[in-house]
Amino acid sequence: MKTSIATVTLSGELPDKLEAIARAGFDGVEIFENDFLAFDGSPADVGRMAGDLGLKITLFQPFRDFEGMPDPLRSRTFDRAERKFDVMQELGTDMVLVCSNVSQAALGGIDRAAADFHELGERAARRGLKVGYEALAWGRYVNDHRDAWEIVRRADHPNVGLILDSFHSLSRKIDINSIRSIPKEKIFIVQLADAPLIDMDLLYWSRHFRNMPGEGDLPVTAFTEAVASTGYDGYFSLEIFNDQFRGGSTRAIAADGHRSLIYLADQVRRNVHTPIGAAMPERAVVKGVGFVEFATDMDESVELVSLLRALGFRKTAIHRSKKVTLFEQGSIRILVNTDPLGFASAAYAVHGTFAYAIALNVEDAAKAYQRALALDAEPFRQPVVDGELEFPTVRGVGGGLIYLIDDTSPLGRFPEIDFEAVSDETGIVGAGLLQFDHVAQTVAYDEMLTWLLFYTSIFETRKTPMVDIIDPSGIVRSQVVENEPGTLRITMNGTENRRTLAGHFIAEKFGSGIQHLAFSTDDIFVTARSLRSQGFKPLHISPNYYDDIEARFGLEPDLTERLKAENILYDRDEHGDYFQLYSGTYGEGFFFEIVERRGYRGYGAPNAIFRIAALKKQMRPEGIPKDAV
Repeated sequence: MKTSIATVTLSGELPDKLEAIARAGFDGVEIFENDFLAFDGSPADVGRMAGDLGLKITLFQPFRDFEGMPDPLRSRTFDRAERKFDVMQELGTDMVLVCSNVSQAALGGIDRAAADFHELGERAARRGLKVGYEALAWGRYVNDHRDAWEIVRRADHPNVGLILDSFHSLSRKIDINSIRSIPKEKIFIVQLADAPLIDMDLLYWSRHFRNMPGEGDLPVTAFTEAVASTGYDGYFSLEIFNDQFRGGSTRAIAADGHRSLIYLADQVRRNVHTPIGAAMPERAVVKGVGFVEFATDMDESVELVSLLRALGFRKTAIHRSKKVTLFEQGSIRILVNTDPLGFASAAYAVHGTFAYAIALNVEDAAKAYQRALALDAEPFRQPVVDGELEFPTVRGVGGGLIYLIDDTSPLGRFPEIDFEAVSDETGIVGAGLLQFDHVAQTVAYDEMLTWLLFYTSIFETRKTPMVDIIDPSGIVRSQVVENEPGTLRITMNGTENRRTLAGHFIAEKFGSGIQHLAFSTDDIFVTARSLRSQGFKPLHISPNYYDDIEARFGLEPDLTERLKAENILYDRDEHGDYFQLYSGTYGEGFFFEIVERRGYRGYGAPNAIFRIAALKKQMRPEGIPKDAV
């Protein structure tokens, strides 16, 4: 796949955009006219910048309100076109995008429009240029790619072709199979954009809410498959209008765009067996969370270890060469890393005590790693002692680490290879915790799409619809990445407001990361009693909450009293019941959760406001030093 992106997709000045586009790995770039007009240099300067970065300028856009204009406006449009051609030749690009007319002065008629394009094609041909015609979803007379194609067909000029845009076709629910009959040589370029399904004015939807393929809800993959079936082998270009992107990191958005196209090409290649994308392993099947690793130091580890012991975790092993301790319960493994050297130490220096790394147990770690790198994940390596394992590792949320392990290689035996077993003589008794239920990662809101795309493109997962989590101080947007068997569940919580619990965590931890870990049990009441006997202090929930849920769900009073006695929260969906028990906060907003699912498929979103309100009562007040609390 030859990849391109429009400069309008990114924030920043034109030189910054071009540098980020090249750095992300794109082959080409569309120069949006406003980006050029705001640049102080000449068209030739822009062309040289792009060329020096190895980028082809795939087109110059947009040329508006061209076809079907009455005289004397018609002659003026051709004068404007000649000026555009001058700029294009200096830029070093051979194609201009002409979008369908929206002017109130425009006259309808396919033959009239075709005649205009034939003449424009003649003028372009004299300069060695091409004209691409795109149907805007809100065009006055042409708002369907089928009509645009008919105009191009009747124009009957080799220098006039069609530009297909997924948003314009999919937003109007136009039959994409109509694309399959278009000759590939008449498709000059394909623009791609996804979007969340929102019922609103098409123009407003387009100008503010587009996103990368795979980040929204439109069938962009099916659209691209239809294009690929024609044999088209030109550029696939991203044209994204999004308020969030315009204010985001130029490099990060460019990197997301490139990843989205690679992932899209992989899906199309598998579905229609075309050579559109490079071969790579299939999305990795995740069998579970292998372990979570905390970075801390000797002093701060005391409180963390005490909390783990209160949760029923026993120390089972110590690392052979590093100051890392392994705690286990059920199939749950927690590593506490206090080593003064290496990445964990650096992570602690920046963030304080932090769950900085997660290991995912996949079917084939080597293939999962290969796929991650093919999708632009950032690899990570650090020296290991001879005889110890080196995990395939990539950077994850907040710059933390994702280790990839499997059961078919020595990686699956890491505790016996890298660790020495020890006997825990503290008398800790397990509390019935079985496995990781889900991992909750808190990110700045403008990072959410990045990490949703990261997980869904590399691992065999799906994303759930976004929900609003109510915090007493604002709104947190939450979306889940999960797989079908439930062996991987990651809740992504995005916030822009530092007064929320999530925002406080990001501010105090200096970045995104894991804010809480949820463990499963098959009997929440037995677990609660066991935890209480070991000194565990659950998060206190207001008694008023229990009066409400008894009435709302029709609970038996005896069950309500049991829930209240143990500070257990309750929810229900059409599949079953859900029970939640929380620890208090550790550090600046981290906490543990214990859940029991009885068929329930959600994450207790209706309870979030009560849990957050209770947790915030334990937080250090704004402006109060840590050592004063």
